[in-house]
Amino acid sequence: MVSPRLGEATMRRFTFSKGHGTRNDFIIIDDQHGMHDLGPDVISAICDRRSGIGADGVLRVVRAQHVPEWTGDPDLWFMDYRNADGSIAEMCGNGLRVFARHLVNEQWVPTGDFTVATRAGLRRVLVARGGLISTSLGAVTISDEPVEVTHFGRRWPATAVDVGNPHAVVFVDDDTRSGLDLTKAPSWEPAQRFPHGTNIEFVSVREPGVLDMRVYERGSGETESCGTGVVASAAAHRAASGHTGPVVVHVRGGELTVEFDGREAWLTGPAVVFARGEFWWL
Repeated sequence: MVSPRLGEATMRRFTFSKGHGTRNDFIIIDDQHGMHDLGPDVISAICDRRSGIGADGVLRVVRAQHVPEWTGDPDLWFMDYRNADGSIAEMCGNGLRVFARHLVNEQWVPTGDFTVATRAGLRRVLVARGGLISTSLGAVTISDEPVEVTHFGRRWPATAVDVGNPHAVVFVDDDTRSGLDLTKAPSWEPAQRFPHGTNIEFVSVREPGVLDMRVYERGSGETESCGTGVVASAAAHRAASGHTGPVVVHVRGGELTVEFDGREAWLTGPAVVFARGEFWWL
């Protein structure tokens, strides 16, 4: 919606909801007919935690037919996800669960088993009891190409993992993980390995199948959880240890479970929508 002109400026007014999945928080903007122009400047203003609403990213709820690059079923709901800095991300595991919770709350899907369109492809959603939602995140690919992560002069080997978006998983001991200063972004070599940036996970192993993780998300900084990062960490752990069962990952915002059906990963965890409001942007 666009308000009357105030002098030379035009104020834009958005209604929004807000939700989180293990404290990875998102602003949800309903845009069924593709009417909102959400450029990077608008997204970063909305996500600012002091002058905006504050969030790790924005979920635009739109019919797939209004997404120019989408060539599949036009009637599906499309998760148009943007990072807090306004950049577009291919996938967001926690965001997908919050997106699904919003569709269920609004009664825009007929059952608790449905499909969502994303930039990483089609993703199936299963709504379970107790506030949990399971989402497929597609095939997970682990690369053999060497990657090294550097942070404040320290260097570690990393595992490159693709979960529809890029990740570099670093295994460290518990003291190193908990003591990291992630106010500054880690870097990686070779730089050309991730030309569009990457998410970096620092993971310690409690025991086989149980991990602790911190993450620096591309475009958002350190967040309290990252769903695709949890899946990447679980996949890297399975590859390194030979563990074959479910993997429980503890993040700062809670606990998530990853299961694998062949190469396809399923992520299960809570998702809540807890607020509604309006945002004015001049």
